[in-house]
Amino acid sequence: MNVSEAIESRRSVRKFLKEGVPEIVIRKALHEALLAPNSSNMQPWEFYWVRSPEKKAALVTACFSQPAAKTAAELLVAVARRDTWRRNNRLMKEALSKLGKVPPSATEYYDKIVPLMYNQGFMGWRGKLFGLAMFFAGFFKPVPRGPFGLQALEEVLIKTTALACENFMLSIVAQGYDTCPMEGLDEARVKKVLGLKCGARVVMGLAVGRRDPTGIYSGRIRFDEKLFVHEV
Repeated sequence: MNVSEAIESRRSVRKFLKEGVPEIVIRKALHEALLAPNSSNMQPWEFYWVRSPEKKAALVTACFSQPAAKTAAELLVAVARRDTWRRNNRLMKEALSKLGKVPPSATEYYDKIVPLMYNQGFMGWRGKLFGLAMFFAGFFKPVPRGPFGLQALEEVLIKTTALACENFMLSIVAQGYDTCPMEGLDEARVKKVLGLKCGARVVMGLAVGRRDPTGIYSGRIRFDEKLFVHEV
């Protein structure tokens, strides 16, 4: 299946057949998920493959026992992490050092800019102060407009993680199986199941299995492209 075929075939399947999914299918999809583009190559994502029967049952409940979760052969959770930035920044600098000659601007970016973006301070005060400075500087030249504050930073991380989720879903469908992304969940309960704390945001649950024909409720509904595509 080529990329266009995978995109056309992907649907949010609400009910799966009672059929397992080979482990190699999930592992391949996870590998390809982690190849997604991401902000500053900081890779702030984590995927939790919930395999314990007890945790899986708890996760189904936290997903409101919706049919996609109840009937899925496999359940995963995509998480955005803002509290792993120091580790990932160090790994990025180590990777750059092994490349040999690297432009000074690249090393400076990870030495100065990334800490400025991610170290927002208590309640985001440092980011808000920097945002105020950029607001006034923006009257005279183009300047960064974010992320300033914890909420803005989390928005960046969630967007990045969502890109990885799309890679995961397309990889699954290309291998002959299906998914359902689930934002309908109790984030606090999901985090409890996974043992996560305040530095993590649950982006979505991912149900995986072989589609039941009754699990797709209608043909794909899309509105007129003219409402969404603008040439300027």
